[in-house]
Amino acid sequence: MWMNSCERWMKHFVNTQEWSRADLERVLDRARRFKVGEASKPLAGKSVAMVFFNPSLRTRVSFEVAIHQLGGHAVTMSVGTESWSLEYREGAVMDADKTEHIQDAARVLSRYVDAICVRSFPAMKSYDEDMADGVIEAFRKHAEVPVISMESALFHPCQGMADLLTMQELRAKSVCLRWAYHPKALPMAVPNSFALIASRFGYDLTLAWPKEFPLEDRLLADVERNLGRPLRIVHDPNVAADVVYGKSWGGSRYYGRWEEEKKIRDGYKHWQVTEIPKGSTFLHCLPVRRNVEVADAVLDSSAIYDEAENRLHVQKAILAEVMS
Repeated sequence: MWMNSCERWMKHFVNTQEWSRADLERVLDRARRFKVGEASKPLAGKSVAMVFFNPSLRTRVSFEVAIHQLGGHAVTMSVGTESWSLEYREGAVMDADKTEHIQDAARVLSRYVDAICVRSFPAMKSYDEDMADGVIEAFRKHAEVPVISMESALFHPCQGMADLLTMQELRAKSVCLRWAYHPKALPMAVPNSFALIASRFGYDLTLAWPKEFPLEDRLLADVERNLGRPLRIVHDPNVAADVVYGKSWGGSRYYGRWEEEKKIRDGYKHWQVTEIPKGSTFLHCLPVRRNVEVADAVLDSSAIYDEAENRLHVQKAILAEVMS
């Protein structure tokens, strides 16, 4: 399983697999209270650093608002523009384009703030490097305060928790994670976290993707352990379920070989989500390329905005839980 030593998960929020189901349920209960108006200020007098290696809309705004509503202060920086460029590799000879090592940045930030939130996408060039999730793991190793993942090369746990809260509100029982066409190879973090959380909470889960775009084997092994049964994987986009979750990803088979992958990917434009089964609700993490990845008609009758709003509530609960 992709988890670190048990004594460390209590400090950080990087992957939902590292938290017990009871602890995750406690976070969800708190998120529901925040959603209906609980106005506690557990972060009063505390500061949170938010370190962005990549662009953001929902994540940046929802985290800043969450920290403010909890009584805290957010310090937001974009790596390379609002902070120095950062190196994460251990033992790196820093004679190229990186100015500061995360080892130093994390330790310094730990003297200023009470938690560090980090967002970093994979480079999608080296399979081994991305599977090691180097940036978030370097912060986790060197920080002396809690680290919260706002998305890493492998996981997007806050999105997964928002997805779970949304499915609970929809009273869904069956869910299908469905690959969707996209003109670019995208990270696996969102589908990884969705599959983990859905299987952890006992949903009737089906995974649907073209044969050339499987998720990573270790992820699938964790999902099967969560389910306690073999995974249901199909290669047909038309799967009936209470919730249909559309998302594109690059997958592991052609990782880092874009020209080769593009030829295969372009043969699956018919996997655009143009309709969903009657009675289903469509979810997507956003951003989405309308009428490329998903058709307008599907998006405009979906629950994507409820899902996006739930990011705020679950992140407030995560911050309160981790920093209390």
